[in-house]
Amino acid sequence: MTINPAASGRASVHSIDHFALNVPSIEEAAHFYRSFGLRVETAGERQQELALYAADGHRWARILPAARKSLAYLSFNCFAADFDALYARIADAGAEFVVGAEQDGIWFRDPDGNLLQVKVGPKTSPSSKTTSTIAGCPADARGSHTRSEAKVVHPRRLSHVLLFTPDVLRALDFYANALGLRLSDKSQDIIAFTHAPHGSDHHLVAFAKSHARGWHHAAWDVDDVNMVGEGASQMAAAGYKKGWGTGRHVLGSNYFHYVEDPWGSFCEYSADIDFVSAGQTWPAGDYEPHDSLYLWGPPVPDNFIRNTEAPA
Repeated sequence: MTINPAASGRASVHSIDHFALNVPSIEEAAHFYRSFGLRVETAGERQQELALYAADGHRWARILPAARKSLAYLSFNCFAADFDALYARIADAGAEFVVGAEQDGIWFRDPDGNLLQVKVGPKTSPSSKTTSTIAGCPADARGSHTRSEAKVVHPRRLSHVLLFTPDVLRALDFYANALGLRLSDKSQDIIAFTHAPHGSDHHLVAFAKSHARGWHHAAWDVDDVNMVGEGASQMAAAGYKKGWGTGRHVLGSNYFHYVEDPWGSFCEYSADIDFVSAGQTWPAGDYEPHDSLYLWGPPVPDNFIRNTEAPA
């Protein structure tokens, strides 16, 4: 495996390999994710789970049957030369190692109890900024196609995930000390965004404050803001009209549209997110809440900040 020579500092993970999500209805999940534009395949020994693939062909998620929606685990990839050092980092961070989990890599829990995996694997995150350009329309030419000519939006890849946590600052410390993730930006102790130092979107893992842990959303990269809007229309036509957007974020700068899934969490269409090149230092800031979430778009709906996994 090739080490990224531009990356500097201590050992760190470089990518999310996949996430595993527990859901109470595999059939509803299959309909939702297919409508979103992902390739959905049945998987597992008894074909009782789902595997989600983006246009890049990578398996980004496992969807598992369970009584309630929750994060089953989050899997990270690292370079082979970093594996032993990461094991030491994770131990030094005070992680609870999990005995009896799947044998590949290191399995442990973060301070909130989320199950994490670190293993040697390919760099699935981008190593350079993905171009997102919309050319203007010249005079005497039609600038848009008709609705009937719209093609299905298929996300290119996973961009990031966001977790609810009772203690955002504690989560930041742990993921920095154990996994080498670096702060991109935050707003007080309310929300924070982290990136990997080997070339990463502005956020790979983000944290939002709640009184319990929980799964908030997975964000999926699409070509441009038009694809964000067309994805929103695609989901509305499939019956998924609740969510938030379309708009543009401040921290990360990406265009967004969030669609609420059947269990109260979200999938996000995201385009043109900020990028931190390998070895570069991002000027992390701490922003006031009113100045940190979105530049333009509709007001934040109440359902967007509700942690459906938290006790009532």
